[in-house]
Amino acid sequence: MVLRMAFAGTNVSLSQPDIMQKLTERIDDLKQGISAWGKRIRRYTERSSRFNRNRLFQSDQKRLYELLERPMASVTGPAPNQADTVTFWRGLWSEPVNHSEGSWTEVVASQCASITPIDPVIITPDDVAEAVRRAPNWKSP
Repeated sequence: MVLRMAFAGTNVSLSQPDIMQKLTERIDDLKQGISAWGKRIRRYTERSSRFNRNRLFQSDQKRLYELLERPMASVTGPAPNQADTVTFWRGLWSEPVNHSEGSWTEVVASQCASITPIDPVIITPDDVAEAVRRAPNWKSP
């Protein structure tokens, strides 16, 4: 019964000698079809959400930013052990690493030595006030 359904719409007879090979090929075809449909659905949902976000940006930026700041999913389950976490990160960041820098870094440093550095930019509170003066309240720092 299941084999008849799998080969529905094809010219394959169940009494053929190479039925196992055709069955394997048919299963592969059906899996590829399912995968293609899944990818199509995923592309559609991504495009739809992107379109909605763009439309929301045009109409109500505040609501869009609130939507983006909201956490998407919460993690359930036990929290990681603090000692294990500290041990893991200490092992990564406390160990000195000797990077092998090639000779090209010296070449680049010598080429950059003749470049004059730019003057430092000083941003005053008045500059910040002028920049955010025209922005809505929810955007200002």
